[in-house]
Order: sequence, then structure tokens, then C-alpha cells
Amino acid sequence: MRIGIVTDSTADVPPEIVAQHQIEVIPAIIVMEGKSLVDGKDISRGEFYEKLPTLETLPTTAAPSSGAFHSAYERLFQEGAQAILSLHVASQLSGMYNTAKMAAQAFGERVHIFDSRSVSMGLGFQVIAAAEAVTQSLSVEKIIHHLQAVRDKIRVIAMLDTLENIRRSGRVSWLTARIGSLLNIKLFVEVLDGAVLNLGQARTRRKGIAHLEELIRKLGKLERLAILHSNAEADARQLLADLNLDLSTSPHIVNVTPVIGVHVGVNGLGIAAVLK
Repeated sequence: MRIGIVTDSTADVPPEIVAQHQIEVIPAIIVMEGKSLVDGKDISRGEFYEKLPTLETLPTTAAPSSGAFHSAYERLFQEGAQAILSLHVASQLSGMYNTAKMAAQAFGERVHIFDSRSVSMGLGFQVIAAAEAVTQSLSVEKIIHHLQAVRDKIRVIAMLDTLENIRRSGRVSWLTARIGSLLNIKLFVEVLDGAVLNLGQARTRRKGIAHLEELIRKLGKLERLAILHSNAEADARQLLADLNLDLSTSPHIVNVTPVIGVHVGVNGLGIAAVLK
């Protein structure tokens, strides 16, 4: 059975893997300075992060229309897919999952929508796992079962350099950014089962990166790893070098999509990992 794989641009799957597995990526929308920009097309990640600190009004994000999903599903079926597996950012954090589910109704049981309960490469690693499973000629049911096991092993941890963006976005109700800004606090968060959890804080960036490394090492042995950053590539590469982990697959360094950057701000640093 030919199975099509669909995801959204919050997955941060590296372009070479998207091309290799012919993954369909539906771009999210960024609304900045009154303009709706298509993620990955209308503005580069570098351009976005250069502009972000200078903006008076924080950009907002939006899920693509259900029509965008419908068109993608229809095209894949026309190209020979017999079933589609559509994996998306945590439903608790975005309307993407529900929009995809709405579009899927037109295709009955041929389209399966999967809630990753994660974000960035936490979703991306599940997309990659699905694409790899397709090459093994597994049924949709077996792939979903496999994905459920992979999802349980996903960890996403990040250090936020600034708390202002996430406070202004309103996505984290427990966060008091004003106090954090005054004390130069670097906040540690984890996205787990779709919830954003507080993992503590550090007073300086240097101490923060050291603590982030400690949190990563406490995860134990890893099967896959991505170092995530929001325009902090030098720190990301240094973190990877300092970790010096023995991995069975090559690690990724990912400058996260502006859809995530809107909420975490610049100079964020973190990881997405699949535990062994």
C-alpha cells in the first residue's frame, strides 16, 4: 500500500529528509507588520530573527486553512497514494491538528490524523519515523502503533533567553515574564504530552547553558538528537560538541521555524531527542 506522509512546518524536518521521503509539508502562517507570510516561503528564518527584536508589535501565528490540507490530501491521492498519515504539532498548542482533522473528513478513513503532542523536531522525529516505516511496507495501523511508541520516547527541552515573547504570546499561563526580565533569568521549559512545563531557571546565559547540558545528560542514552536554536547557531554547535554523545544516527542542528520563534524569542537553545 502506498502511504503519503503529511506534516506542518512546525515540524522543522530538515529539507533533505523532506525531499528524500517526499514528505508533504503544509506551511503555517506568520502575521507580521500587518502582512500574512507563508512560513518557509515569504521570509527566511535569518531575516525573521533579525527583525523580531525591533518590532513594536509581536507577530502572531495562524494555522493554514482547511483548504490547504484538503488540497494536499487530494493531490497525494491523485498521485497514487492509497492512504495518508498526517502528523501535526500538539493539539493543545495549536489549531493545526483540528484544521487537518476537519479537512480529512472529506476523505473518510483514508486519511489518518496523528497528534504528536510535541513541537519542532519532537514532531519532526515522529514524521521521520513514519516515513521510514512506510519504506518497510508496514500497514497504516502498524505505523500508528509504532508512532505511539516513538511519541512516548520524545523529549523536548529548551532554555529561553528572553521571557518577553512567550509572556506576550499568552501561551504559558503560569509565566510571569516581568520578574524574569528584571532578574535576567533564563527559563527552562519542557514540552511534554502537549503541555509546557517549568524545569527551573538560571541567572546568566553561561550558567543556563551549563544547566541545559546537565538536563540533557540526565536523559540517559539517546537514539536521535536535534539541537534546536532561535538564531544562536554558534551556541548550538558548541553545545553539541560539548555533549560529545555517541549516537547511532547523525544529530541535527535546527534553527527553529519563525512559528516557534514568535513565542520563544531570539537566542533560545534546546534539544529534541528520542530516548533509547
